[in-house]
Parts: sequence; structure tokens; C-alpha cells
Amino acid sequence: MDDVWLIICNCPDATSADALATSLVEDGVAACVNVMTGCASIYRWRGAVERASEVTILIKTTRGKYAKVESLIRAQHPYEVPEILAIPAVAGLPAYLDWVRGETLE
Repeated sequence: MDDVWLIICNCPDATSADALATSLVEDGVAACVNVMTGCASIYRWRGAVERASEVTILIKTTRGKYAKVESLIRAQHPYEVPEILAIPAVAGLPAYLDWVRGETLE
């Protein structure tokens, strides 16, 4: 089951999140991307504590598509260092996991 992954990425606004989500699905590297508005982020950047309103995207893909997902995010994301966290699915509804695999085939 660890071939299905959830990738988390924050974007600065809904417009960039929607554009990135659409590209990921249209390019076939993600089966689905959830766009979740209203994320408040508090983080340290270059020695200072920062606060930002962000939009979180949850990307459903496979381990084999990770490099392409990362490349697409890095090419389109406005941040110098975008958040990209990949988490393997250790369990899930078998039919859903099969759907993710099927939608991200080469």
C-alpha cells in the first residue's frame, strides 16, 4: 500500500493553489488535489518568526510520480522554498487506493 502517497503543500493564495492543483491533475501526476482554504501558518524564516495566511493542498499520487510532482511544484510555486511533504498511505479503502493508482499510470 505504501505506493500511494499524500503530499502536502501550502500556497500563498487560492489562485496559486488552484493553478497548481489543476496542473497536477491535468498532467496526470495526481489523481486528486484538495484545496483547503484558511490555513494560518506561524514559522521561522531567516531568523524571524513569520505569520501568513495560506491555502493547503493535499495531493493524492503514487511514489512513482513523486519526482514529477516535486518538479512541477518547484517550477510553478511562488515560494523560494515551498513546503513539500510526502506521506505514504499505510492504510486506506482498497478501491480508493486502486483509483489513485489507476489515475496516475504512465
